[in-house]
Amino acid sequence: MKLILRILLSAIAVVILSKILPGVGVDTYMTAIIVAIVLSLLNFIVKPILVILTLPVTILTLGLFLLIINAIIILLADSLITGFSVENIWWALLFSLLLSFLQSILFSILKED
Repeated sequence: MKLILRILLSAIAVVILSKILPGVGVDTYMTAIIVAIVLSLLNFIVKPILVILTLPVTILTLGLFLLIINAIIILLADSLITGFSVENIWWALLFSLLLSFLQSILFSILKED
């Protein structure tokens, strides 16, 4: 049950950010739910592989390259999902940062219950 709530909260965060950021677009609420599911799957499967492959660069940049990996994951989700669009890597980077921030707020509300 908590997994479904987390996905729905992530979808709400995606919708909110698509309304705020002009470089990010989501067509429907169902698309936002699909984006939340695909992003969680990509973060679970693809992100660890990218982190291991780019470990030397990540160490040299003191972990800042992880922000670029997050943006790449967002752009990958953009290419996989019709109805979800991100203009460029800078919008993906900003979307990634704000999505993490908004999810942490929403998930902390979920934990309090």
